Amino acid sequence: MKKTLLTLFIVLAAASPAFAAPADASAATGSVVAQWSIITAGFALAFAAAFGALGQGKAVSAAVEGIARNPGAAGDIRGSLILGLVLIESLVIYVLVIAFLLFFRNPFVG
Repeated sequence: MKKTLLTLFIVLAAASPAFAAPADASAATGSVVAQWSIITAGFALAFAAAFGALGQGKAVSAAVEGIARNPGAAGDIRGSLILGLVLIESLVIYVLVIAFLLFFRNPFVG
């Protein structure tokens, strides 16, 4: 066991220069910003899709309940439902566009 740990320590100590900062620190900063902007765009898209789906589910549920209570108002409820679903989906599409901008044309990297 001691021999294995000693060997692992020597290998890690020998490999540590490979993880050193590059001589050009500005290139490293730009790549870090690019990595974080891509990760942030991915999380933003995930949150937008998740909460957009929850909002659409709640809207459909309320519309169906409203139509069940008052079938005479089905046309008005349906129109309002479709308008609401379009607006919810447009917000998710805006986040998708911003995510694509950050993925393919990152404004934070020169």
